[in-house]
Amino acid sequence: MYPDQHGHFGSNQRGPMTTHRAACNCGRLEVLCEGEPRRISLCHCFECQRRTGSVFGVQAWFLRQEVAVTGDTREFARVSDRGNLVTFRFCPVCGSTVCWEAAAFPGLIAVAVGSFADSAFPAPNVAVWERRRHEWVDAFADLPMEHVN
Repeated sequence: MYPDQHGHFGSNQRGPMTTHRAACNCGRLEVLCEGEPRRISLCHCFECQRRTGSVFGVQAWFLRQEVAVTGDTREFARVSDRGNLVTFRFCPVCGSTVCWEAAAFPGLIAVAVGSFADSAFPAPNVAVWERRRHEWVDAFADLPMEHVN
């Protein structure tokens, strides 16, 4: 989904209510999301690369009122490359960043897609900060590698 002219995200999809469960690595921090994400984005910015330890971050954005966070959390706030405050919530035991809020998207909360541990979770529909994308990401499917299940 994309923001409307007022910067709000909405979903045209209606149907049975779905619950998505995300958790940190040790399971002490849990996020329950009711309904479908308003946006699923793949971010190539250097900060997401540092936060994930990977070459991009993938996040699902839900309406704040659709999200329940349980368990102890710690927060880390920083200013984004565009000058907006972003506040991350992570587990104080295992350190996993599970969710965050960005001043640029009021009323929404992002949840790290990997925290859902669901290979059927929908794919991203938005890519951002592509100028910082690693060149080999485009050819990822074509890279010679061993595939282990």
